[in-house]
Amino acid sequence: MVKEGLLDILKGNFLVSDEASKNWRFLLFASVLAALMIASSHQADKKVHHIADLTQQVKTLKSTQVKHKREIQQLLLESRLKEELAPIGLGVPEQPPAKIQIVSQP
Repeated sequence: MVKEGLLDILKGNFLVSDEASKNWRFLLFASVLAALMIASSHQADKKVHHIADLTQQVKTLKSTQVKHKREIQQLLLESRLKEELAPIGLGVPEQPPAKIQIVSQP
């Protein structure tokens, strides 16, 4: 019994029998589902690769930002500013700035 059923499946008799229309509809349905699964899997793989690329770009941009921030901090150091502004005659004043006080008149 089982052997005959297996032989019928292997020979393809289930596709040409009188009730073949039911089998063809099921095979078509199963094929469409398989195609949808494959398409969904490919979309998921694409998204995973895209996320990995974006993560790598974020890491690169963060390291660039840290590098530039460090360079700006170095440029803003008082000793560095003295060196840069000395050729044009600017420097730290030797006297502290004078404080201006406004006295209100009654």
